[in-house]
Amino acid sequence: MAVSFERFEEITAELTDRLPEELFRELSGGVMAREQTKLHPAGLNGDLYILGEYHVHPHLGRFVVLYYGSFMACLGWMEEESLRERMWKVLRHEFLHHLESLAGEKDLAVEDAKKIAVYRRERQENT
Repeated sequence: MAVSFERFEEITAELTDRLPEELFRELSGGVMAREQTKLHPAGLNGDLYILGEYHVHPHLGRFVVLYYGSFMACLGWMEEESLRERMWKVLRHEFLHHLESLAGEKDLAVEDAKKIAVYRRERQENT
């Protein structure tokens, strides 16, 4: 049975509470769960979902979002514990973006772009 959005929000809060307080420096908007499904603009067949994002917004500040709809589209078949583990991985990934942003680094963004390039190349080769 799929995890409800309410439970997804609870898990997001529980996982966020596991992170050390010092990681939240300048994360003025905190961590939130949104119900939406978010497709990646680089996707070729509507099959590339954004599970989480780190945002730096001039008015809203810095914040992390986990997308319930995207998790359900990709991983909705998982049992809660497995889904929780995947959410934890995504949350830590987004916090790494936050820390790199504070340090003026972009190594993780470069690595993410490389993974997208591999995805696109593989999809194009298979069509």
